[in-house]
Amino acid sequence: MSSLTEIKTPEDFSSHTASLPPTTLLVISFQTPWAAPCAQQTLILRTLASSYPPQTPPVISFLSIDAEALPDISESFDVTAVPYLVLQRDGKVLETVSGSDATKVRDAVEKHAGKGGNTGKLGLPPALETTPRKEDAGEATQANGASNLSKYAPGANDPATAPEMSSSAGQTEELNKRLAELVKAAPVMLFMKGTPSTPQCGFSRTLVGLLREKGVRYGFFNILADEDVRQGLKVWADWPTFPQLWMGGELIGGLDIVKEELESDPDFFSEYAVGKGKGGMAAPEAQAQPTAAA
Repeated sequence: MSSLTEIKTPEDFSSHTASLPPTTLLVISFQTPWAAPCAQQTLILRTLASSYPPQTPPVISFLSIDAEALPDISESFDVTAVPYLVLQRDGKVLETVSGSDATKVRDAVEKHAGKGGNTGKLGLPPALETTPRKEDAGEATQANGASNLSKYAPGANDPATAPEMSSSAGQTEELNKRLAELVKAAPVMLFMKGTPSTPQCGFSRTLVGLLREKGVRYGFFNILADEDVRQGLKVWADWPTFPQLWMGGELIGGLDIVKEELESDPDFFSEYAVGKGKGGMAAPEAQAQPTAAA
């Protein structure tokens, strides 16, 4: 039977994926040891893996990755919360599943790999079989003679159902203006996944801890609550990952950069520490999302 392989280094991931033919389905589970739902996810995947007999070449491969220990891989798949499942074939992501719902996980795997053995006997609920409903002849036409909506296609003379979209250039300009205001909303601004009290990734949690340790007052923005800001800031700042720390309207970088700055200069944050006069809350009127001082 197949098994769940733990990936411990980027090199392990590269060598494993390189050894597989392009037809193999990769089932990649991102988890962390501290999140309880991840333990359930691991059990689900081990059960599923055991239902697929090993073949040559492999038809399916189950991998487990610690999202915090291997941040580069996590960021490349845009992992924002765990557990998170990615199904990939030939370098292309086919489907993702967030959470540890056994039925959703199994359905996604069987959709792209076919069924393995009887997982119902191994602790997972059996899959539901469905049969397409046949349409009666009388159902194709409504009582008023109108066609069934499933067969409807708009005609040239039909009225518009939604307003026309504004130009993408105008939308981009408006978003960039908003981003320029957001990064200056507080002397120190942290764009993070989640909030300081409930960070949604280990990198954001660690950076919040560093700021608190140094006594820095900072504004924060939860990029998970605003997809426009999340995607737009990546392009506008030319920095593809989060968290991002900004000081005085200038991008410092992510967690690694902040650590490097502190190693080379322990007083890196001294100007913005509480009592130095430069820290403070972000201006609420400059925010589309609530920004608070931490």
